[in-house]
Amino acid sequence: MEEMFHKKAEAVRRLVEAAEEAHLRHEYDTDLQFEYFNAVLINERDEEGNYLELGKEFILVPNEHFNNLPVNVSLSDVQVPTNMYNKDSAIVNGVYWSEALNKVFVDNFDRDPSLIWQYFGSAKGFFRQYPGIKWEPDENGVIAFDCRNRKWYIQAATSPKDVVILVDVSGSMKGLRLMIAKQTVSSILDTLGDDDFFNIVAYNEELHYVEPCLNGTLVQADRNNKEHFREHLDKLFAKGIGMLDIALNEAFATLTDFNHTGQGSICSQAIMLITDGAVDTYDATFAKYNWPDRKVRIFTYLIGRETAFADNLKWMACANKGYYTQISTLADVQENVMEYLHVLSRPKVIDQEHDVVWTEAYVDSTLPQAQKLADDQGLVLMTTVAMPVFSKKNETRSQGILLGVVGTDVPVKELLKTIPKYKLGIHGYAFAITNNGYILTHPELRPLYEEGKKRRKPDYSSVDLAEVEWEDKDEVLRNAMVNRKTGKFSMEVKKTVEKGKRVLVMTNDYYYTDIKGTPFSLGVTLSRGHGKYFYRGNVTVEEGLHDLEHPDVALADEWTYCNTDLYPEHRLLSQLEAIKLYLTGKQPLLQCDKELIQEVLFDAVVTAPLEAYWTSLALNKSENSDKGVEVAFLGTRTGLSRVNLFVGPEQLTNQDFLTAEDKENIFNADHFPLWYRRAAEQIPGIFVYSSPFSTGAENKSSVVTASTAIQLLDDRKSPVVAAVGIQMKLEFFQRKFWTASRQCASHDGRCSISCDDIAINCYLIDNNGFILVSENYYETGIFFGEVEGAVMNKLLAMGSFKRINLYDYQAMCRTTIDSSDSAHKLLDPYYAFLAAVKWIMTELVLFLLEFSLCSWWHSDLAVKAQRLKQTLEPCDTEYPAFISERTIKENTGNIDCGDCFKSFVIQQIPSSNLFMVVVDNECDCSFIKPITMEPIEIMYNESLKCERLKSQKIRRRPDSCHPFHAEENARECGGVVGLNAQRTVILFSLLFMLFTR
Repeated sequence: MEEMFHKKAEAVRRLVEAAEEAHLRHEYDTDLQFEYFNAVLINERDEEGNYLELGKEFILVPNEHFNNLPVNVSLSDVQVPTNMYNKDSAIVNGVYWSEALNKVFVDNFDRDPSLIWQYFGSAKGFFRQYPGIKWEPDENGVIAFDCRNRKWYIQAATSPKDVVILVDVSGSMKGLRLMIAKQTVSSILDTLGDDDFFNIVAYNEELHYVEPCLNGTLVQADRNNKEHFREHLDKLFAKGIGMLDIALNEAFATLTDFNHTGQGSICSQAIMLITDGAVDTYDATFAKYNWPDRKVRIFTYLIGRETAFADNLKWMACANKGYYTQISTLADVQENVMEYLHVLSRPKVIDQEHDVVWTEAYVDSTLPQAQKLADDQGLVLMTTVAMPVFSKKNETRSQGILLGVVGTDVPVKELLKTIPKYKLGIHGYAFAITNNGYILTHPELRPLYEEGKKRRKPDYSSVDLAEVEWEDKDEVLRNAMVNRKTGKFSMEVKKTVEKGKRVLVMTNDYYYTDIKGTPFSLGVTLSRGHGKYFYRGNVTVEEGLHDLEHPDVALADEWTYCNTDLYPEHRLLSQLEAIKLYLTGKQPLLQCDKELIQEVLFDAVVTAPLEAYWTSLALNKSENSDKGVEVAFLGTRTGLSRVNLFVGPEQLTNQDFLTAEDKENIFNADHFPLWYRRAAEQIPGIFVYSSPFSTGAENKSSVVTASTAIQLLDDRKSPVVAAVGIQMKLEFFQRKFWTASRQCASHDGRCSISCDDIAINCYLIDNNGFILVSENYYETGIFFGEVEGAVMNKLLAMGSFKRINLYDYQAMCRTTIDSSDSAHKLLDPYYAFLAAVKWIMTELVLFLLEFSLCSWWHSDLAVKAQRLKQTLEPCDTEYPAFISERTIKENTGNIDCGDCFKSFVIQQIPSSNLFMVVVDNECDCSFIKPITMEPIEIMYNESLKCERLKSQKIRRRPDSCHPFHAEENARECGGVVGLNAQRTVILFSLLFMLFTR
């Protein structure tokens, strides 16, 4: 894994060197004309059939490596955000010199064919991407993507920071000014990442912490905290007089006190001041807290068109190594907020420190390729490795000019390919976390939820290890990994399967260490009894290949027997084809796992006789005359499987079973098949019966699966080497049960009482309490406690079953919200832009002050219609699971139901996980509540919510920090920024489109 990470980082390093050299040789030309490939305009023609300007012919060919997307692997192309002029001089010059990256992109791909997207995000806003691909605007004709807002860009460009945001809410900020101020705060929050800390304080004649619970401290800028503060922004309203001196004193004191706690970034510090004016320069405050060292940078944002107080605000920024900008409209916000990142990057640029950064796992659905690049489970989870690109020109050294950031994406599934799953055992798995304890990869991470279609959970990228390995209450494992330690940890765990309805209780041993050259730590989990020993066999290559080529044999698609990604000529090979070429010596460049291949050959030979056995069963019609048994299957520890159909494929009751659509029941990168795992937890020789849970509302299935584990019955410490099973029709299985239940040991074969009697109810339930057979067919698949609550309560009291409480910290709960939430519409860039256009129209046409008619223009964006709708929101839930006590084979009981006693008997079916339950049907106990498995949302009161906000989990800071530099030119501190001609042209163009619809 370290080698794979290193190769990706080296590819990025080569891009940095090429970019910096190309910029060093380039002389800026304000009149430069250069026809580049614009990612939006390529291959577009006008009405006369001519290619558009910047839209020349760009050859795109579907490529297997890029999920058959049409790309150009010889060239990159360039995306420019909609709100920028694509022929701006700065952009054209940047695009021109960055053409030198094309050669390096191609060379990197030749050296490492497993690379996917490589790119350069310019500080000027354009985005060069390889391989070239066509970008499509959204339904509004807009491409809102700006590379400078992406986490990989911000993380590579700046050092970690502690930030206090001061927002003026005095009376003069009413109307559009407060609206712009809120949007500015939101844009600042967008630029903060998991290594940053912040708080927001509103001020007039008093201080108002946006979150009152967090007075005098900072919180980590993770997604949950930022969204929490965004929700509170809508509660701000303007009144009174602005007392900036009180606010500045509070901000400096908060930063100082928080720094002394040893928490936070312990790196850069900044105060962001958002106001429409300052009557003083507040020298005394700065002299007291910040001079002469000036360790806290001051960034000032003047809201509105008035410039009376511009000099004061600019002086404050320049005197404290910060930056001053004026924001007149909502359209100005994003570009002006970005300026502070360039200031914070100066020390790193002057130091020439090319820190390699890795992002947390994320699903990038912004890029057009990512929207299409979906596997069976949804969008692709990935991490990005990135490095900053600096200007090396001597004349601009003190300015510390950041040219941009280069990066490449690494799909998480590529990390899983480096893990030899067969060595981890049946329940074993590998996982990795970031320096903040967030999951990079873990089989329990669920980034998507389904509501009509699969969507990303809002907080999927900040799921903490403690939320999936929740049995570790003291977070011993998490904290050791965050601190990059190497060691071992053990604990009993409850692992759920089948969407949390079944539970496996086991003891896990965790082995962990850090991954050199990255902020990640790797953990490997082995379950006791599995993964410690490995059975070795030995057969000849000829024997193995002969039996491996049988049509009923398949190998785990997601396991790496041979690495087919390294060379283009191998990419279309299946694993089975690659093994054949490797063993016959026809492809000497193939890199394969020799040990795994040797064992899979052995498994193929040992299991070959099954084929003849299954064939004889199929021919012997008396064995399966009514075709009740449909499929027989086997899986081995090496990912080899054999499947035999006793009916035609079109006659299968469960069409998806053992196919790629049925992820739970096949070998994949995360786990062994479900029927294999459940069988392995039983004593050898015991068959595990279950009816798969349907996703339908009735939650019924029409098949029953039975499987059992195989291991050597001798004195050796043999692991489970395989599992074998069958799938049959539910109706066939139930008929067999009813037939057996009517047979008794008396002379005439008759029973004194049977399940046909109306006085009793008979059930067949599994070891998790789910009904497989009931006289009422519609009760099949339902939890027994929902049907016979009184009996289940008694079984729990008697110890025949035990209840296990489980927790889900990645749940989604249904809640009711206002569908016309003005805050969320305001924070949407598109709606904000429309608001800006309407406001400008107001000014241009009516020359009215922003307090009057402009509010009418954007009223549709700001007024709540009070329409309510139901939606799913992240939440924490608690829910039960149930498991039988193996040692109790039989039990009887009586339940006091008031006027009568309900009696029952439960008995285990030998060599199975099933129990027959016979219940007295004449005594009514319906007043006793049923036992359900429905999850219950964990509700946190305000006090607990506050404690959760304040609590800081152990985290490890990034290794590098560049807060300031002695050679830094602090005179580059901004000026008055209004609408330039190019932006005005764009605004009028969009305005025309808007009002001609």
